[in-house]
Formats: sequence, C-alpha cells, structure tokens
Amino acid sequence: MVYFIGAGPGDVDLITVRGRDVLSKADVVIYAGSLVNNKHLEFCKEGTEIYNSASMNLDEVIEVIKKAEGENKLVVRLHTGEPSIYGAIKEQMDELDKFNITYKVIPGVSSFAAAASAIKKEFTLPNVSQTVILTRVEGRTPVPEKEDLENLAKIGASMAIFLSVSMIEKVVEKLKKGYGRNVPIAVIEKASWPDERIVVGTLDDIALKVKEANITRCAQILVGDFIDCEYDKSKLYDKNFSHMFRK
Repeated sequence: MVYFIGAGPGDVDLITVRGRDVLSKADVVIYAGSLVNNKHLEFCKEGTEIYNSASMNLDEVIEVIKKAEGENKLVVRLHTGEPSIYGAIKEQMDELDKFNITYKVIPGVSSFAAAASAIKKEFTLPNVSQTVILTRVEGRTPVPEKEDLENLAKIGASMAIFLSVSMIEKVVEKLKKGYGRNVPIAVIEKASWPDERIVVGTLDDIALKVKEANITRCAQILVGDFIDCEYDKSKLYDKNFSHMFRK
C-alpha cells in the first residue's frame, strides 16, 4: 500500500493523527525535503528507508515505489500542506494506476489555513465574503486566461495566493486592476514554522514592505476585506435566531 500524506504547513504537530500513525509504520518514506519539516522523520521506525524527492524526478519516485511494492513494503509519500492543492499528486497516482499499485490519500492542513491562523482572521465574514479563492500567478506553470488574478480579484472574494511572493509587484498590479481600490493584504512567510514572519499592509505599500523584509519564497499572500473591515454577526450564535439544535 502507498499513502500520500499531507504533512501540514510546517509545525510538526500539524500533521493529522492518522497521518502520523501511518508514517510511524512506514517501511519507505519519500518526502518533499525542500518544504516538509524533516522533524517528521523522527517519528519513523528504525530502519525506514528515507528518500528526499527534492532531488528526484517523477520516474525516480515511481521506481522507488514500484520496488517497495514488489517487496510488500508500506510506502509513505509525504507532501507538504494539503497534497490536493499544488501537490502534483495526480501525475503520481496516474503512474501507480498503470502498475495496479493501490494507494490512499490522507489530507493535511494547508498553508492557507495556517496563514489565516497566523494573522488571526476569518476568511468568511457575513456581509463581507462567503467565498475563498485559492490561486497563483503564472510562473513556469501557466494559469488559464479566465483564471487570471485580475479577473478573480473582480469577484471581491477573500483570496489566498500561493507560490507568488517572488513576483509581488506583478501580484499587486493585477490585484489593483481587479479590485479597483486599495484593500488589505498580508504576507505570511513559513506559516506555523518557528521562524514565521508576518507582513501586513495594503495594495499600496505591501510590495515595498515585502522587499524590505526580503521575503522571496515559502510565503502565502492573503488579500481581501476580511483582513480589516466591519462585518455582520453570524446568525449561528444569534440568540434571536433558532435552528434544529436551538429553539
């Protein structure tokens, strides 16, 4: 069996209980060493084979899995954050399907959720936004034209922008055109790691602040009114609002 496991955003304790339990039983672990906290490996049993996929290509990853499967070994493919978001697991699972190798996916905490926790904000505020957009700007991986950041910003929803802080000026330019006004924005570097850093500003000043802080990678960009705004109270705890659990 092969398990794709989300290791969480950084803090070693933000992996799920199920994820850590399976990791502790693994015979072979292939982990994304450029992003996954290597302290997760301390929970592996003695004798576990460890591979760092940062220096491996897809074929090499699959070959390690095929060999382990042939030896009836439990394999863990340890990804950062939540593997279904920019995790490139689909291409790996498609390859395993070709060889009839069974696999399961164990979800993890995404960096966008950790980033919101770091700044102590809620994405979905009544009468502000009930939608969260997870996106990125185009780099080596293209973005469909209809999903251009400028177009998404026109919706006015809360946004979490991945893999884009190195292009902060481009991000700000597109957001300004889309939102059409100055809105709050926060950049959270290495959310939940011990060396986490937070920069908060607006579209007018965030690029300069990020440059001065020398933040170039491993950062979430959160943008939208939810960061600093007036909002309506939720009906969930309104004493004048009844539902099936509270009359």
